[in-house]
This record gives sequence, structure tokens and C-alpha cells, in this order.
Amino acid sequence: MATARGSRYLLKIGRWRRSFGIAPQFRALATLVPGVSHVDNKSDFLGKRPHRRHPGILQLSCVRLPQALADAAQLLLLEGAMPNMEKQVQVLTNYLWSRHLPVEPEELQRRAVLLEKKILENADSCQMEKHQEEVLRALRRTTYHWQKLSYNEGLSLVYMAARLDGGFAAVSRAFHEIQARLPEFQPQTLMDFGSGTGSVTWAAHSTWGQSLREYMCVDSSAAMLELAEKLLKGGSGSGMPCVPGVFFRQFLPVSPKVQFDVVVAAFSLSELPSKADRTDVVQTLWRKTGRFLVLVENGTKAGHSLLMDARDLVLNGKEKSPLDPRPGFVFAPNKKPKEEKLSLVILARGSPEEATRWPRITQPVLRRPRHVHCHLCCPDGRMQHAVITARRHGRDLYRCARVSSWGDLLPVITPSELPPSPAQDAPES
Repeated sequence: MATARGSRYLLKIGRWRRSFGIAPQFRALATLVPGVSHVDNKSDFLGKRPHRRHPGILQLSCVRLPQALADAAQLLLLEGAMPNMEKQVQVLTNYLWSRHLPVEPEELQRRAVLLEKKILENADSCQMEKHQEEVLRALRRTTYHWQKLSYNEGLSLVYMAARLDGGFAAVSRAFHEIQARLPEFQPQTLMDFGSGTGSVTWAAHSTWGQSLREYMCVDSSAAMLELAEKLLKGGSGSGMPCVPGVFFRQFLPVSPKVQFDVVVAAFSLSELPSKADRTDVVQTLWRKTGRFLVLVENGTKAGHSLLMDARDLVLNGKEKSPLDPRPGFVFAPNKKPKEEKLSLVILARGSPEEATRWPRITQPVLRRPRHVHCHLCCPDGRMQHAVITARRHGRDLYRCARVSSWGDLLPVITPSELPPSPAQDAPES
């Protein structure tokens, strides 16, 4: 089964808390890119469009919160009038971005055995009885202490101030990718696991509001659900919701037959205490996925690791009594304006051939005089490095590569018979 690596992106978003507004397929080419690919020229996909708008461009230059959401958030912050709000926001932000994964029991046991062995080697007879206490003290000093956050009314408000804009932008980036590549896709139902402030609902409504008729928001925190509902109602508990068809609940739907066109878990897997819990949740979410499962986490090593585990679980695991026999495939990996780092993976049901199978750019594009370096993740999961020049590969491919960015697709075909090898193309003199 074809796989692809997940990607981490850098996304620019407006700083809503301050201003609440923000500030031929390569024509006739079929040339070999050394060690990488052929130009995808089955149709005149470029047409009359400029190179900077070729179909592989998926980046969002800037994202702004819907004005109704920004106004409601500002009203709630003014009403809350919490002391030292800016300091609390900074503390929570730093904590969330520096958070590691919880240590698994097996790893804890392995560390304890190693520490016990080391202590016993250096212990004399009078210390033997105390070595267990020494092991426990050493474990406490060297082990990361992961704690589950309990979102009460106050912490929920601080989280909204810290993460509403970033969460909205990150999920908007994921939805933009689906819409740009499959404009005919018109989902009717969506489920958001770990819905928090409801930013997924707002982003989905901004993307597919004309077709979505049901939004299921699931969060274990009653305070978060109440805050999300207030945001939908303009900051009060009695107004009319800005987005119709939104339902709130604290637990996942019980029926295994209930599926949603789009299922989202944004910054939620990192709130689960163990790998076993994450495995159970990912399997449950995948069973409830009718078309797309969107998983988003922070653009950190820990966030990326979570998504790669989830991806492998869906692609290589076997579902329990699957109601939907279609297999899964990776549809998409992840100043002044604020910049949001995110890790992103979009899993889809069906055949990979249904989606554009172009390689994804996985690092910043290096633009040099008369040549461009592109690091690519190919549809079969291989990483390859292309050095593209106008002389050897044609003006259109060269210019399209030059205007592409990290996270975009490069409109080329990678032949499966081509073995991976480093690019040999040298810069022109």
C-alpha cells in the first residue's frame, strides 16, 4: 500500500487578539528530472494561468478569524476580566509547545531496571536495603512528568486567548488542501473530537458552509463546550448561533454505524495519557470516517511523532468489524503576522488514484541562481532530491518549482521503476 510521510508546515495567521482583523500540465514537456521524476503532462493543466498559481500551490498566505468569532472572543475576554491574562496566556502557550509525550509503562520499567542495576553495582552492604528508594528518586528526577490538563471555566478562557487563532488557522490549512484538490467534494456531516473552543466548526463552515448540515462537537470538558456554544452565539448564552446545525456532547456516539464525511482531531491526541488510549481513539475515529480523517498537532517532534503513529495505525492496522471495507491512504501529510507551526496528516477512504499523486515538497525550497533544490516525498513514500534547471527541464517546470513552497505539490510524475538516487544535476555556470 502506497504511503507518504507527514509534513510539518509553517503557517502565517493574523494576530486577532490585537486587531481582530488581519493586519501545459507543463505544456509540451516530458523531460527526465535526474533521479526523481517525469513532468506530468497528460493535460494542459497550466493553461493560461501564471506559474505562481499552478495547481500544486496549496499554501495559505494569511488566515483571519471570522469577524463574528473575533468579536465574540473579545467580548468574553472583557467579561471575564481575569487578572494577569497576558501572563497566563504566555505560560499556557509555552507549556503546550514544550510538552513531551507521556512515558509509557514499559519504558518506565526499562529505566527502573537500568537504574537499579547501576545503583546495585555501586552499593555496599549497608546501602542494599535503600536501593529501591534510590531508584524511585532517580526516576522522579529523570522522567518527564506528563499531566492531563483539566479545563475549567478559567483555563478554558485562557486557552481561547492563547490558541483560538492558531487552531483556526491550522485546521483551515487542512480544509483548504482538501477543497483545492477535490473542489467537487461537498461534505454534509462533520465530527470534531476534542472540539475545545469550536474553531474546527468555524473553519469548516468557512470552507463548506454551503453543504454542511451537521457538526458534532465532542469534548470531555463541560466548560469548554459551554465556551464554544457562547462563541457561536456572539459571546452570550441566549443569542442565535452563527453556524446552524451544531451539536455538543461529552462522549463519542455509541453506535458503530454512525459515520461522518469529515472527522477531525485537532490538538487532541496529545491530551491522551498513553499510547493504548491513542490507539483506541484513532481506531474509533477511523471507523467513524466516511471520507476524510484530519489529524492536526503542534509542529514539534512530539506532535509529528503522534501523527506518524496514527498514520501507520490506519494504513497497516486491521479494523475491528469494519463497516466500511474501503482501504485508507494518505491524502496529505503538515511579525508582523503570527506564524503557526503545525503537523498535519489527512487520511482518506478509497483508492489513492482518486487523488492527485504528485510528490510533496517537504523542506523549504532552496532558490539559487539558475537552479532550484526541491526535497520531495513521493507517493510511494520515498524521499528524493531534485535539482531543477530551466536548461535541462524546461522553463515551465523551473519557474513552477521556483515559486513553490514547503507543503506544496510539485506537478511531476515519479516512475516506480526509477530507483532512488541523489540528484546529479549541477548548477549552470
